[in-house]
Amino acid sequence: MRTPPPPARPRPGRRDRPLGPEDPRRLAGYRLLGRLGEGGQGVVYLGRGDDGGLVTVKLLRGGAAAGPRARARFVKEADAALRVAGRHTARVLAADVAGDRPYIVSEFVEGPSLQHIVEDEGPLAGGPLRKVAVRTAGALAAIHRAGIVHRDFKPGNVVLGPDGAKVIDFGVARIADATPVTTGPLGTPSYMAPEQIEDEPVGPPADVFAWGATMVYAATGRPPFGTGSSAAVMRRVTSHRPDLGDLQGPLRDLAARCLDKNPAARPTAPQLVRALRDGHGPAPKPRPKRIPRYRWRMMLALAGVVCLGFALGVLI
Repeated sequence: MRTPPPPARPRPGRRDRPLGPEDPRRLAGYRLLGRLGEGGQGVVYLGRGDDGGLVTVKLLRGGAAAGPRARARFVKEADAALRVAGRHTARVLAADVAGDRPYIVSEFVEGPSLQHIVEDEGPLAGGPLRKVAVRTAGALAAIHRAGIVHRDFKPGNVVLGPDGAKVIDFGVARIADATPVTTGPLGTPSYMAPEQIEDEPVGPPADVFAWGATMVYAATGRPPFGTGSSAAVMRRVTSHRPDLGDLQGPLRDLAARCLDKNPAARPTAPQLVRALRDGHGPAPKPRPKRIPRYRWRMMLALAGVVCLGFALGVLI
């Protein structure tokens, strides 16, 4: 009797789920194999080209019926991803944001996310932790050099592929200093900077804050401001000191600097890269006092009362 062959084992790094009846089977010239994920903006599929290569295909939710804000955000995502050139980010291979089925095709990075590695195998340490730190800091440096703010850097958006860590998903990225097309904070609460939560201007320092939080998670298995409801986590981000756990050495000092509530006091991504390669922290920055937006409003209101009182005094 012939022994049947063993069942095929899933390829390492494949994170897709089966297609549903409503999912397309082909898109942008690629055969779709499964779903990699989905969110409020769209669905991300795993695709295979005629040459056998794997890609990710992100399809805008709603297609031609998508509202102008959703389409504008999708255009900004494509523009952001196309502008970033670096060895440590997933490359965009093609995009069509004007047709009936707007899509973005990107390089598929074979491997598990940092989130899954820590969940399944425990925190990183030593050389592996340092390599992830250097490569992700390099990715942020490339992103910021292109004038982009990622705004959702987190362990789930760091994929550990055969060539090392790469940063993926520019779903909420936008051009630095550009007017946002949506209102309210965007991102993942455990890795959002205080200025994101307080709906203040967001720039590269917010990504640096998220990098620090991600490194704490990678080294300890816990985000520095804990878990729980979004409201509770965001309250701790804005008012509590981070819990760095047993993170040690220069990386602990760097993470602490990155998690400063004041964005002006955080190092830049290029400074992080140099510090990690040199084995020491960047020179301290001056710490201008950061005044949250709600305090500015209180101060302006108080100034208005004082001015009104002065004017009434003059009239009397």
